[in-house]
Amino acid sequence: MKTRFSSLVSLKKSTMQQSERAVQKANANLNSAALALEISYTSLKNIQSPQSGSMAEMLAARTLLKSQRNMINDNKEWIDFARSQVNEAKEQLKSDMIEHEKFKYLELDEIKKILKKRKLQETKELDEVALMTYGTKDRK
Repeated sequence: MKTRFSSLVSLKKSTMQQSERAVQKANANLNSAALALEISYTSLKNIQSPQSGSMAEMLAARTLLKSQRNMINDNKEWIDFARSQVNEAKEQLKSDMIEHEKFKYLELDEIKKILKKRKLQETKELDEVALMTYGTKDRK
């Protein structure tokens, strides 16, 4: 049954679905960041420090370790950013769900009013028909 809120309900529903997709996307990004951090830690553990050799090899190993630590810090920042994005997306989804439920409730209330009005009209019509048939029975 169409009401004046029907189009708003469908609009709010589509907005809510977009927010759900945004939450899913943000969660996927967070999972990617966590995986990248895990890989960075594994790579750091796999780096072998040279026990002997030239100074150039020692400096290269130190640079490699420093680079890997920087990569870990970057991935930690990425995780923090991804978590904030997930939280923002969840808050937006919560807000959109509340808006959708509000308009859905208003639409349901409007439908109840319309049905009540129709029922009252039908009752009046049936009473009118009953009065008309009752009057014709008395005349016969």
